[in-house]
Amino acid sequence: METKITSAIEVAKLANVSQSTVSRVFTPGASVSEKTRIKVMKAAEELNYQPNALARGLITKKTNMIGLAMKDIQNPFYHEVLGLFTKKLKEKGYSVLFVYTENEEIQQEEINHFLEYNVEAIIVTDALLSSNVVTRLKANNIPVILFNRHDKDLECHSVVCDNVNASKKIGAYIYDLGVQDIVFITGKVNTSTSRDRQKGFTEFFKDKNTDITILEGDYTYEKSFFLTRDLIQKGNTPEVIFGANDITALGALDALKECSVHVPEQTMVIGFDDIKMSSWPNYSLSTWAQPIKEMVETTIELITRKEEKHGPEFIKLEGKFIRRTTTR
Repeated sequence: METKITSAIEVAKLANVSQSTVSRVFTPGASVSEKTRIKVMKAAEELNYQPNALARGLITKKTNMIGLAMKDIQNPFYHEVLGLFTKKLKEKGYSVLFVYTENEEIQQEEINHFLEYNVEAIIVTDALLSSNVVTRLKANNIPVILFNRHDKDLECHSVVCDNVNASKKIGAYIYDLGVQDIVFITGKVNTSTSRDRQKGFTEFFKDKNTDITILEGDYTYEKSFFLTRDLIQKGNTPEVIFGANDITALGALDALKECSVHVPEQTMVIGFDDIKMSSWPNYSLSTWAQPIKEMVETTIELITRKEEKHGPEFIKLEGKFIRRTTTR
């Protein structure tokens, strides 16, 4: 049996209003009286009408669609980010066009995907952008907001956790415990988050004339696990391991357990992000919690505000240290 698709014209006829009035009722933020809105919604419900967002966008020149580009979908932190953006943007009347990029840098065909759907803005999390791409997007009046990263060479807004200051505070916490043998496992070297966390941590201990060991990780569980296991098997048991993100710290924690190193009595472990797994009883990881809800809301505010300030903004938000059982 063929399902009949109701048109906006039929809704307008039943509600005794114009088709453009029906369109305004289903356009977030459009001006329409409450009496008219109720009348149109009643007619739409009676006719089982579902508005076509893309068709409406052709008329209004607004798609109410936000592009979101993401690479590291295996990291639980970005799963939470995607969920929050989808929820918060929906509350504002927007849809999310999600693009997963397999490459370090967003490719032209992926940008074309955003352009085809005429998105109103693009949020980029952990993928890289070229200045040429940003210029092309700006020429199409599509602003780009970098989330949880920044790039001084790009004319983009950036919303981040204050990674440098956070890592200095973690350093101060470790220093006050009186430990000396300290290991820092980095993230990907081409990411601003990893560079900033390493910068804050190393600068703190440099000021204290304390040497630390730096191991090059890549934000993955596997790399951190093997780095830590190799370290222990070579007879080096540090007093503390700080991972550039929680996944790194959890990899180190499991390697320590496999090598029968007692946590936190022999080695303390600290992460960064406060993903949900960190609070699981089997891990109970001490970590720095990013203000993820505030970061998401600030990003959406940049997208939806009416007045554009001159030049790109670089917004840094504070987080807080969550002490659990992997530290003394």
